[in-house]
Amino acid sequence: MNLAEKQQQLTAELAALKNGQDRFALLVERAKKIPPLAPELRGDENLIPGCLAKLWFVAEFRDGHCFFAGDSNSLVVKAIASLLCEFYSGHAPAEILAHDPQFLAPLGITQHLTPNRRNALAKVWERIRQFADANAK
Repeated sequence: MNLAEKQQQLTAELAALKNGQDRFALLVERAKKIPPLAPELRGDENLIPGCLAKLWFVAEFRDGHCFFAGDSNSLVVKAIASLLCEFYSGHAPAEILAHDPQFLAPLGITQHLTPNRRNALAKVWERIRQFADANAK
Protein backbone atom coordinates (compact mmCIF):
# COMPACT_ATOMS: atom_id res chain seq x y z
CA MET A 1 0.00 0.00 0.00
CA ASN A 2 1.47 3.38 -0.95
CA LEU A 3 1.26 6.50 1.22
CA ALA A 4 -1.68 7.98 -0.69
CA GLU A 5 -3.64 4.77 -0.07
CA LYS A 6 -2.55 4.72 3.58
CA GLN A 7 -3.68 8.33 3.92
CA GLN A 8 -7.10 7.49 2.46
CA GLN A 9 -7.47 4.54 4.82
CA LEU A 10 -6.37 6.49 7.90
CA THR A 11 -8.51 9.49 6.95
CA ALA A 12 -11.59 7.29 6.49
CA GLU A 13 -10.98 5.52 9.80
CA LEU A 14 -10.52 8.74 11.75
CA ALA A 15 -13.27 10.67 9.95
CA ALA A 16 -15.75 7.96 10.98
CA LEU A 17 -15.31 9.12 14.57
CA LYS A 18 -17.48 11.97 15.81
CA ASN A 19 -14.86 14.61 16.63
CA GLY A 20 -11.17 15.39 17.00
CA GLN A 21 -11.10 14.38 20.65
CA ASP A 22 -12.47 10.92 19.81
CA ARG A 23 -9.93 10.58 17.02
CA PHE A 24 -7.11 11.52 19.32
CA ALA A 25 -8.40 9.10 21.97
CA LEU A 26 -8.20 6.30 19.38
CA LEU A 27 -4.55 7.14 18.72
CA VAL A 28 -3.79 7.06 22.44
CA GLU A 29 -5.47 3.65 22.77
CA ARG A 30 -3.35 2.35 19.89
CA ALA A 31 -0.20 3.74 21.51
CA LYS A 32 -0.96 1.78 24.70
CA LYS A 33 -0.66 -1.44 22.68
CA ILE A 34 2.74 -0.61 21.16
CA PRO A 35 5.59 -2.20 23.09
CA PRO A 36 8.19 0.24 24.43
CA LEU A 37 11.51 0.60 22.69
CA ALA A 38 14.20 -1.70 23.98
CA PRO A 39 16.15 -0.13 26.86
CA GLU A 40 19.32 0.11 24.75
CA LEU A 41 17.43 2.29 22.24
CA ARG A 42 16.20 4.70 24.92
CA GLY A 43 19.56 6.43 25.25
CA ASP A 44 20.47 10.06 24.81
CA GLU A 45 21.62 9.42 21.23
CA ASN A 46 17.98 8.72 20.23
CA LEU A 47 16.39 11.42 22.38
CA ILE A 48 14.74 14.27 20.50
CA PRO A 49 15.72 17.51 22.23
CA GLY A 50 13.32 20.37 22.87
CA CYS A 51 10.34 18.36 24.10
CA LEU A 52 9.05 18.52 27.68
CA ALA A 53 8.41 14.77 27.65
CA LYS A 54 11.22 12.41 26.80
CA LEU A 55 10.81 11.34 23.19
CA TRP A 56 13.02 8.72 21.60
CA PHE A 57 13.18 8.17 17.86
CA VAL A 58 15.01 5.47 15.91
CA ALA A 59 15.25 4.97 12.17
CA GLU A 60 16.53 2.14 10.04
CA PHE A 61 17.09 1.81 6.30
CA ARG A 62 16.90 -1.63 4.76
CA ASP A 63 16.05 -3.00 1.34
CA GLY A 64 15.46 0.49 -0.01
CA HIS A 65 12.85 1.39 2.59
CA CYS A 66 12.77 3.46 5.78
CA PHE A 67 11.51 2.11 9.09
CA PHE A 68 10.80 4.23 12.14
CA ALA A 69 9.92 3.74 15.79
CA GLY A 70 9.21 6.19 18.56
CA ASP A 71 8.60 6.03 22.26
CA SER A 72 8.00 8.48 25.06
CA ASN A 73 7.46 8.67 28.78
CA SER A 74 4.21 10.49 27.88
CA LEU A 75 1.44 8.38 26.37
CA VAL A 76 0.11 11.34 24.39
CA VAL A 77 3.54 12.08 22.88
CA LYS A 78 4.00 8.36 22.15
CA ALA A 79 0.65 8.39 20.32
CA ILE A 80 1.77 11.29 18.14
CA ALA A 81 5.18 9.80 17.39
CA SER A 82 3.73 6.35 16.76
CA LEU A 83 1.18 7.70 14.31
CA LEU A 84 3.90 9.19 12.12
CA CYS A 85 6.34 6.31 12.57
CA GLU A 86 3.72 3.73 11.64
CA PHE A 87 2.43 5.78 8.73
CA TYR A 88 5.83 6.31 7.08
CA SER A 89 7.51 2.98 7.95
CA GLY A 90 8.15 0.63 5.06
CA HIS A 91 8.23 3.28 2.35
CA ALA A 92 10.95 4.48 0.01
CA PRO A 93 12.64 7.79 0.81
CA ALA A 94 11.32 9.55 -2.31
CA GLU A 95 7.73 8.64 -1.47
CA ILE A 96 8.15 9.89 2.10
CA LEU A 97 9.65 13.18 0.94
CA ALA A 98 6.72 13.72 -1.43
CA HIS A 99 4.06 13.17 1.24
CA ASP A 100 4.06 15.45 4.28
CA PRO A 101 1.67 14.90 7.22
CA GLN A 102 -0.43 18.04 6.64
CA PHE A 103 -3.48 15.83 6.01
CA LEU A 104 -3.75 15.35 9.80
CA ALA A 105 -4.80 18.95 10.47
CA PRO A 106 -8.31 18.75 8.92
CA LEU A 107 -8.94 15.57 10.93
CA GLY A 108 -8.75 17.54 14.16
CA ILE A 109 -5.67 15.75 15.46
CA THR A 110 -3.36 18.74 15.79
CA GLN A 111 -5.99 21.10 17.22
CA HIS A 112 -6.19 19.04 20.42
CA LEU A 113 -2.46 19.20 21.06
CA THR A 114 -0.72 21.64 23.34
CA PRO A 115 1.95 23.77 21.64
CA ASN A 116 4.65 21.51 23.11
CA ARG A 117 2.98 18.39 21.70
CA ARG A 118 2.57 20.04 18.29
CA ASN A 119 6.28 20.77 18.54
CA ALA A 120 6.93 17.06 19.20
CA LEU A 121 4.89 16.16 16.11
CA ALA A 122 6.90 18.63 14.03
CA LYS A 123 10.20 17.30 15.39
CA VAL A 124 9.29 13.68 14.61
CA TRP A 125 8.28 14.66 11.07
CA GLU A 126 11.55 16.59 10.68
CA ARG A 127 13.57 13.53 11.77
CA ILE A 128 11.62 11.30 9.37
CA ARG A 129 12.14 13.78 6.54
CA GLN A 130 15.86 14.17 7.29
CA PHE A 131 16.38 10.40 7.42
CA ALA A 132 14.50 9.88 4.15
CA ASP A 133 16.47 12.69 2.53
CA ALA A 134 19.79 11.21 3.69
CA ASN A 135 18.81 7.83 2.19
CA ALA A 136 17.28 9.09 -1.07
CA LYS A 137 19.09 7.90 -4.17
